[in-house]
Amino acid sequence: MKFFKNKVICSFLCLAGFLYWQNNGLILTQTTYTKKVPKGFDGYKILQVSDLQNKCFGQNQERILEKIRNAAPDIIVITGDLIDRNRTNLDTAMTFVEGAVNIAPIYYVSGNHEHQSGYFEELAEELTEAGVTVLQNGKSVLQKNGDMIELIGLADKRVNPYYQEVLATLLKGSEEDAFQILLSHRPELFEAYVASGVNLAFTGHAHGGQIRLPFIGGIFAPNQGFFPVYTSGVYEKKNTAMVVSRGLGNSTFPFRIFNRPELVMITLRYENI
Repeated sequence: MKFFKNKVICSFLCLAGFLYWQNNGLILTQTTYTKKVPKGFDGYKILQVSDLQNKCFGQNQERILEKIRNAAPDIIVITGDLIDRNRTNLDTAMTFVEGAVNIAPIYYVSGNHEHQSGYFEELAEELTEAGVTVLQNGKSVLQKNGDMIELIGLADKRVNPYYQEVLATLLKGSEEDAFQILLSHRPELFEAYVASGVNLAFTGHAHGGQIRLPFIGGIFAPNQGFFPVYTSGVYEKKNTAMVVSRGLGNSTFPFRIFNRPELVMITLRYENI
């Protein structure tokens, strides 16, 4: 009986340790993108943060900030859900932002949780005061070595039902060969991004499918349902590539399984073809 009891306790501790590691074992996923990258942006590093949802990584977010610092990105893009609608804490979100903005310029678009929380306007004001560029249906221009990139941001679909028309309007007036990067919370809108012709889109929202199984991938994602298509990595169609971050925090379901919290960094590389 004592042996059995010890075995149960040991199994419980192992399970608890595994779940803690899965929820807190932060990783940095790195890849490169080359298609039509302007020569002046060769080697340009874009670090994506998505779905933090009030999660803390060490005191004053130092674990995640150190990882970003070591990655040395040129810019940081936040693709929504900095806060969680069920346990909204602006101070936790801003502790991260105020540390990260000292590492690299930050560009932000909203997710569904910001709007569902009722605190979006307050958060947007604090982000702007901290030096973040809030791209809610807006456009910014990045310049380097005589070349430029258009950075476009879509507000979350929850408050942006005419997102396709908005995106088309934002793209009007662009030069035909302009390299365009889109920030949007929602990966399930991939076909709209492809139709728009943007070169590279950054999204989140899917939480990697929350639970990931070998040879299957994610089990469930918001707005995609069971066995979702877009949960992690880079998807390409025609002239558009979409990056889907597995995100950092959790929402309704409290555990990640085979799906550790993720920062994503894309390095742009010029190819002289």
